Amino acid sequence: MMVLLRNPRRQIEVSGAMQVSTLLARLEINRESVLVIRDGTIVAGDGWLADTDDVEIRPVISGGFDGPAHRRGARP
Repeated sequence: MMVLLRNPRRQIEVSGAMQVSTLLARLEINRESVLVIRDGTIVAGDGWLADTDDVEIRPVISGGFDGPAHRRGARP
């Protein structure tokens, strides 16, 4: 399978079908710090990836809401 990694951006090839958790362990990536995406859909840690899949591994980014109410100082 072809795996696109972000931060830094690079592409690697990994042989064989496997669970997402196995792929991340093999790449020494913490499961809680990334999203694994296949065909625009997030794949869970126990999901299976085929040898022919193209997947993307993106870091999880969190942030606050900066909408109009937030700028006025209103509380949610």
